[in-house]
Amino acid sequence: MSIDIKALIERGLPDAQVILSGDGCHAAVTVVSAQFEGKSMLAQQRMVYATVDAELKSGAIHALSIKSYTPAQWQVQQSNG
Repeated sequence: MSIDIKALIERGLPDAQVILSGDGCHAAVTVVSAQFEGKSMLAQQRMVYATVDAELKSGAIHALSIKSYTPAQWQVQQSNG
């Protein structure tokens, strides 16, 4: 069974831009969302984890690395990269 991590995150954070790398069990995501405005990095990551919580608890997703950005932070990141 393949877990669509990108779709789960997009469903939980409808405005999010999600960039996924890795396979369904061990994945890394970059998530850009206006919903992250004014929130700490920890709060942002908790928001993302909440979208895949059931899959993490069931073991369907073993590891998930998250990088989260507001749209403004992402624009700066892209300019520097």
